[in-house]
Amino acid sequence: MKLGGFLLLLSGWGIVLAALELLHGGAVAPFILAGFATEWVGLAVVARTHSGRSEDNH
Repeated sequence: MKLGGFLLLLSGWGIVLAALELLHGGAVAPFILAGFATEWVGLAVVARTHSGRSEDNH
């Protein structure tokens, strides 16, 4: 699961960079927000797996 979180972080960064490079006008902001949201989800996944807690280990 940690690998998936890191891949989400990288893909979010890729979305932001691609939006800045390829898009113009009003379409840039939603894609940048989507990229940052993807990065936040990846960060949450990495933080959750790094903490060592799971739902089975209460």
